[in-house]
Amino acid sequence: MMSYGAPDRGSHAWSVGIDEARPFVRRAFDAGITTFDTANVYSDGSSEEITGTLLKELAPREDVQVFTKVFNRMRPGRNGAGLSRAAIMHEIDASLTRLGTDYVDLYQIHRFDPVTPVEETMEALHDVVKAGKARYLGASSMWTWQFAQMQHAAELHGWTKFVAMQDQYNLLEREEEREMHPFAHATGVGVIPWSPLARGKVTRPWDADGSGSRASTDEFGKTLYRQDEDANRAIVGAVESIASDRGVSMAQIALAWVAGKPAVSAPIVGATKEHHIDDAVAAAAITLTDDEVTRLESAYTPRVPSVSGHVHDT
Repeated sequence: MMSYGAPDRGSHAWSVGIDEARPFVRRAFDAGITTFDTANVYSDGSSEEITGTLLKELAPREDVQVFTKVFNRMRPGRNGAGLSRAAIMHEIDASLTRLGTDYVDLYQIHRFDPVTPVEETMEALHDVVKAGKARYLGASSMWTWQFAQMQHAAELHGWTKFVAMQDQYNLLEREEEREMHPFAHATGVGVIPWSPLARGKVTRPWDADGSGSRASTDEFGKTLYRQDEDANRAIVGAVESIASDRGVSMAQIALAWVAGKPAVSAPIVGATKEHHIDDAVAAAAITLTDDEVTRLESAYTPRVPSVSGHVHDT
């Protein structure tokens, strides 16, 4: 749901408003997609507002799963960002108000907070769950040792642990295979990757024109997938070749690769065109052969992770 929000609010000038979003959300729901992921910071809360409004039009609350996040700056002051108890308690209520619901199915920390004790964060999150404001807890991009530290603190005190990890994972960024995915898989944590299509770079030939409103205004996105262009070109070429052989879109092949990994529960996809949803649904039926997987993976080179724990401004 990050694609949907008020363009003049927050930092996502490329987002689309509620009237444009409505047919995409309906198409996803009609196709069997019932999980909708957003965050308080997306378009300054307007993504949550759109999510809540549109889901009410679709189905009873218990028939959909609503995910949101906390960490990034929403207000001035020390507790206007981060994972302090004060920040969490304020932001969960603000998110529920914008979503128009009394609980979220998964409440996720958007990043690791290096200035708040993990015990304070985990106890506050536990209290959110015990108050009935969230069913489960999740985390997002951070180092594996940080995630393990937070899980350990929760286990020591009998607090609610994370059940999901939303991390950056795709054919051009596979560093999570080294530690995070083995740890998550071994401990029963579901992985729900963001950017499974590498900001669209694996959905079209490498030299194809990828310009558009998001490409030109997404400052964060411009920092991603800039390492080892030769390897990236070869990987995208393999996606193109396999898609051609199968007679399907490149997006379907790239999503099928992500979804086929043992640690992955499901990739998180965005949609601003109808075929984005159609590709995501069709990818679920594709099983790649061992030879195809080898062709997709062989050119990959080690990368410096482009996203880790971001220190919020104080």
